[in-house]
Amino acid sequence: MHDLVQQAPVLSSIPSTPHGLTTCVPRQYVHKAAMAEVLLTGWERVAEDTFTIGAQWPRTHSFYTPVDGRYDPLLFAETVRQTIPLLSHLAYDTPFGHHLIWDHFRYELDPAATAVAATPAEIELRITCSDVKRRQGRFSALVMDVTALRDGAPLGTARARFTSHAPAVYRRLRGEYGDPSVVSRAVPLAPPLAPVRVGRDRFHDVVLSPTDADGVWQLRVDPSHPVLFDHPVDHAPGMLLLEAARQAALAATGPDHGAVLGLETVFSQYVEFDSPCWIEATVLPQDDGAFTRTRVTARQNDREAFSAVVTSTAGRSGV
Repeated sequence: MHDLVQQAPVLSSIPSTPHGLTTCVPRQYVHKAAMAEVLLTGWERVAEDTFTIGAQWPRTHSFYTPVDGRYDPLLFAETVRQTIPLLSHLAYDTPFGHHLIWDHFRYELDPAATAVAATPAEIELRITCSDVKRRQGRFSALVMDVTALRDGAPLGTARARFTSHAPAVYRRLRGEYGDPSVVSRAVPLAPPLAPVRVGRDRFHDVVLSPTDADGVWQLRVDPSHPVLFDHPVDHAPGMLLLEAARQAALAATGPDHGAVLGLETVFSQYVEFDSPCWIEATVLPQDDGAFTRTRVTARQNDREAFSAVVTSTAGRSGV
């Protein structure tokens, strides 16, 4: 499970707006502190549980950096993540202060649609919500299916299941770990892997540290990272775990790794700051020589906290 952390309330609501408007939604609605990290541009209700959301991808990004002229696939994951709080607050009346817990997430991308062009990419997300549950009149859980288009052409698909909990429920769930001050108990940062092993070009963006065991790394939890830790949180963020899964899959498949075009993940429990978390990767038998599938798990205190199956291309270019 992963909590999509709430920000301070905004006093005004934004109306449903056509996604083509050249603006961004208020950062509080996507749970970001930095306006530069907001990717969504507007939203529109099509039917009771059907929506269209617009997004724009910059030609480059400080963390989700294009490789070989193609967008980082995890930029798509972050775009979908931002739709979860946006729709929760604006379409399902979830108050600020409630905690959105990410249980399952998966995505698939068409590599042919990821080339960086001369202008920012205009993205349209067509979203259908199902299995909508309410408790005491308040939204408590749903499943979200996403079809993404880029300039009208198919880009990818995603599915997410998440739940919503009131502050009092969250406090009971988290106990002493429910305050962002627990970051002061974080285990010291271990040295990172070489960036080239995990598809990165800066040590600061590497989230894995080497160990003596093959296919096992320690998760590097760096609260100073300006993107992965955009604001104070009380546990390792879900996007950090997705990045760890990506980096572990690339490290496991060798130096000629390609792009991660698909992820299927389960969040089982929170990854806490005060004990080491071990990331393990196993390359699975291949059915198609064009793609590699890697199973990645995160274990902390001898319990599985997160698991993922990562699909990557066999070649460096990602096509």
